[in-house]
Amino acid sequence: MKIVRCPGCCGDSVYAPINPYRPFCSERCKNMDLGAWASESFRVPAEAPPEDGNFGDPKLQ
Repeated sequence: MKIVRCPGCCGDSVYAPINPYRPFCSERCKNMDLGAWASESFRVPAEAPPEDGNFGDPKLQ
């Protein structure tokens, strides 16, 4: 069995089909992570849109 670090509590977690919460060590850690995403504590960085609204197409200028 492979042992990984739980992303919730940094404890040991079994990364195998016998652990239904993998990569988390427990249901509690899994739910805390889900709650953080749901409350928007985590965000995926997005690139700013390009400044040129015409995207360089001379027909649109």
